[in-house]
Amino acid sequence: MEFFRIKKDIPFMRHALAFNVISLLTFVLAVVFLFTKGLHLSVEFTGGTLIEVKYEQSADLEKIRGALGKAGFSDYSVQNFGSSQDVMIRLPLKADAPGGAKQRVEFVGPQVGKELAENGAMALLLVVIGIVIYLAFRFEWRFSLSAIIANLHDVIIILGFFAFFQWEFSLSVLAAVLAVLGYSVNESVVVFDRVRETFKKVRGLSTPEVLDHAITSTISRTIITHGSTQLMVLSMLIFGGETLYYFSLALTIGICFGIYSSVLVASPLVMWLGVSREQFIAKQKKVIEGANEDGAVV
Repeated sequence: MEFFRIKKDIPFMRHALAFNVISLLTFVLAVVFLFTKGLHLSVEFTGGTLIEVKYEQSADLEKIRGALGKAGFSDYSVQNFGSSQDVMIRLPLKADAPGGAKQRVEFVGPQVGKELAENGAMALLLVVIGIVIYLAFRFEWRFSLSAIIANLHDVIIILGFFAFFQWEFSLSVLAAVLAVLGYSVNESVVVFDRVRETFKKVRGLSTPEVLDHAITSTISRTIITHGSTQLMVLSMLIFGGETLYYFSLALTIGICFGIYSSVLVASPLVMWLGVSREQFIAKQKKVIEGANEDGAVV
């Protein structure tokens, strides 16, 4: 389905070098922030206390946060869950929560937090490996390598944002990063499928023109898909409260950079790696040469 169709191809590849320089600088900055500032890990990873409190009336979260701040806590999380009367408090140490009836208290020890961090890193690594294997079978190596670099670019950028602003990195944010990986690779596959199709069916176009045509012809689909997804994520970002704030924020960053990387990072990389129409035509000739006059393969 298309809301509109652009008749004249947009010359994206004319500015490919500038896009790649911007991407490289952004990537390097993200890596620098990760190494210098590091991620602000939540209690789930560092260990601490999780307290569930039920109030008789709607809980005043700002008042609770103020009380915790006066008590000397600097690394805490206070949020509603289920209803406005139920409050979940995460603290880096064992502590009490006066003013409400405690429903559940759990202490996450440093060892458990370490295991969660290791398991989260392993989940991220396995997803990346799975994507690499899928792309290796799905596309020719130039496409696969470009898509892999673009996807890793998105993940590092998200982590760089969280490191620079010291936003809390929790299990929900890790889930958002994993979702972005799958989301971004889908966009790359769509664009590269159109590139491959254009190489095979259209003659007389240079490689940059083929890439421009493929990107332009998928813009309507990109706007529909990413626009509808971002509307849902935006509603969580605005109305989801603290519980969903960083989760939806990570998704928002991932969606924006996922579009950018699939169109303006992966495609120029394919061009720099030397993809051409001859590579696809040669494969078709090999298939034809392997058949006899009756069409049977000899």
